[in-house]
Amino acid sequence: MKATMMHYPLTLNHILERAGKLYGATEIVSRLADRSLHRYTYKDFYTRARQLAAALQQAGINHGDRVGTLMWNSYAHMECYFGIPAAGGVLHTLNLRLFPEDIAFIANHAEDRFIIVDDILLPLFEKFKHLIKVERVFVFSQTSKPAPAGYEDYEALLKSAQGQFRYPDLDENDACGMCYTSGTTGQPKGVVYSHRSTVLHALMAAMPDTTSYSSADTVLPVVPMFHANAWAIPYVCTMVGAKLVYPGPFLDGESLLDLYQQEKVTVSAGVPTIWLGLLQTLQQNPGRWQLMPGMRMTVGGSAVPVSLIKSYAELDMEIIQGWGMTETSPIATVSKLDHHTRKLSPDERAAAVARQGTIVPFVDIRIMNDAGEAPWDGETVGEVQVRGPWITASYHNLAKSEESFTADGWLKTGDVGVIGADGCLRLTDRAKDLIKSGGEWISSVDLENSIMGHPSVAEAAVIAVPHPKWDERPLAVVVLKPGQQATVEGIREFLLGKYAKWQVLDGIVFVDAIPRTSTGKFLKTALRETYKDWKWQ
Repeated sequence: MKATMMHYPLTLNHILERAGKLYGATEIVSRLADRSLHRYTYKDFYTRARQLAAALQQAGINHGDRVGTLMWNSYAHMECYFGIPAAGGVLHTLNLRLFPEDIAFIANHAEDRFIIVDDILLPLFEKFKHLIKVERVFVFSQTSKPAPAGYEDYEALLKSAQGQFRYPDLDENDACGMCYTSGTTGQPKGVVYSHRSTVLHALMAAMPDTTSYSSADTVLPVVPMFHANAWAIPYVCTMVGAKLVYPGPFLDGESLLDLYQQEKVTVSAGVPTIWLGLLQTLQQNPGRWQLMPGMRMTVGGSAVPVSLIKSYAELDMEIIQGWGMTETSPIATVSKLDHHTRKLSPDERAAAVARQGTIVPFVDIRIMNDAGEAPWDGETVGEVQVRGPWITASYHNLAKSEESFTADGWLKTGDVGVIGADGCLRLTDRAKDLIKSGGEWISSVDLENSIMGHPSVAEAAVIAVPHPKWDERPLAVVVLKPGQQATVEGIREFLLGKYAKWQVLDGIVFVDAIPRTSTGKFLKTALRETYKDWKWQ
């Protein structure tokens, strides 16, 4: 028996049309390079995104052609999010925090035809433009200056649109966007998202038990728009009509807090290091900012320390932890308070939220080890593998490898963890970051979270360092809070009540800053190289 439902392709064009018709009066605010605030509405956005689509078609963009963007979070970048796919093209966000040679490799591997770049990022673009093969470069002016010689103007591109725009025929499985992994091990790999996968992911993100965006929210994405499509925030907010506030290049604590207060932000999103820095700014300036009661912070990219969750809870601000990867669009699990965890003590609630969370609808997760698929008992450890409608099945222009995918089609994440009987995932480490000491495994993530619970510690990264007797031992690289002091013995004593003696680290290095990846995670490859010859006492 066949179904009787209409054939209705799931494309981003529907979300764009919906925003133009239903949410025309809702604001989109962007902080520009001169710190001024640009304001317009979804009606303006709708008009300009369609203008961009029409202009790109007239400029010769063909079905499936890639258009790169080298841009901060702004209204113009949001226009690209919808205008490029509406033209039949593929939005390719370039990570501006990578080395210029890496950006060039990515642009060439993706075969970008055009690139749209912020004028304030032209000095970066100049460093690699001779290495890439693109036909045209359009400059979006954040400074109201004309595009320099040799470049074309973004506003002139929009004005070149002629006649009545008509959407091309699109299949929901056509590509609409692509992102590259950060490339901390080997060359970055391209993940291509379809219209269908992106729409379904946005629908999931709006659900109350996931990240729960709605038209009542004012949302500020600190997460860059070049990182896994800003965790789908531009798509889901456009779908539900939420007010958007884009911070531009100003991601310091004071700039963000000013926007939170001025625009009455109810939801924000970023990696843990953002919230660690923000908390320090709040603590150093008591009473300066009046934040929205119950403000929600979606946090991802790396594990969230329990101490951070508790500190924000004391400020009546809720952390919602998400877990995923570029390959998972990115959300695969969400950890937030529910009717069960709200009944727990503050310490128990924080510990519950510190897990990576409940598997979201339509994503399947399993834990695999040498014995096969592990039971959901909260104890049996193995590699986390995933599948679902917004999980990549292959990498762009790369042969499918056994290292990344199983024979039965699951994505190997490289993360190690357990799943409880409640379906909640808890990561214990990245496979490459586990520490094997005297034949026993030690979780670097658990140690990091515990060290960051020390009242004097701002940040901590734990790595494995070769040891003549125990094979490997954990070494902690620690940043102290401003004006605070701590000793190796004091931190060890702080940990001894939580861990067996053999699990507690023997070495601690105090530093001013921990190196990070382009997306804000601790760069442990650099730490391992720096301390590979560490001499144990």
